[in-house]
Amino acid sequence: MNPCVIWFLGLSGSGKTTLANALFEDLKQKSPSSLLKKLDGDLLRNGLNNNLGFSLEGRTENIRRSAEVAKLFYESGFVVLSSFITPTHQHQNLVTDIFERDNQHQNLFKIFVDCPLEICEQRDVKGLYKKARAGEIKEFTGISSPFEKPMSNTVDLIIDSSQFTILESIELINIKLAEKFFL
Repeated sequence: MNPCVIWFLGLSGSGKTTLANALFEDLKQKSPSSLLKKLDGDLLRNGLNNNLGFSLEGRTENIRRSAEVAKLFYESGFVVLSSFITPTHQHQNLVTDIFERDNQHQNLFKIFVDCPLEICEQRDVKGLYKKARAGEIKEFTGISSPFEKPMSNTVDLIIDSSQFTILESIELINIKLAEKFFL
C-alpha cells in the first residue's frame, strides 16, 4: 500500500475509531509490509494535546497538531489512519490546507462517517452524551457545540455507519482506496 493519510471524521459515537481499527487490521493482512500507524483524537488529547481545551481555539489547535503529526508519519512512509471529530468546515479545511501547503493533498483521503445523532447517543459507552445533555460537559460536539457535516466535494467518501456493517464499510473504503491508487 502506498503511504497516505486516511482521515476519519464524524460525531462521537459515529464509528470513526471502530472503522479505523477494522481497516488497520484489514490492511495489515492485505499489505503486511506496509508501515501502518493509527492516530486517535482521544489518545492525542491524553498526551500531545493534553493542554488544549474544547473552545473553538483549542479544537483548532488540536486538529492542527494532529494533522501535522499525521503528515510527519506520512512523510516517513506510513499509511496513517486518523480518527478525529473535526467538527467544523474550518477544521476540515485546515486538515486539507496542511497537506496542500506542500502539494501533498492527493495523499490525504478523507472519510466522513455519517450517523444520526440519536444513534451516536445510543452507542455512547462512555456516557458523554448523557453528561452533555445534563450540562455536565460544556462545548460537547453535536449537543452544545456545532458539528458541520462536510460538503460532499470536500471528502473522498461518505459512509453512513447506521446503514452499513463494518465489513461493508471496509469494502467500500478499499474500493475507493484502489480507485485513488493507494491500494
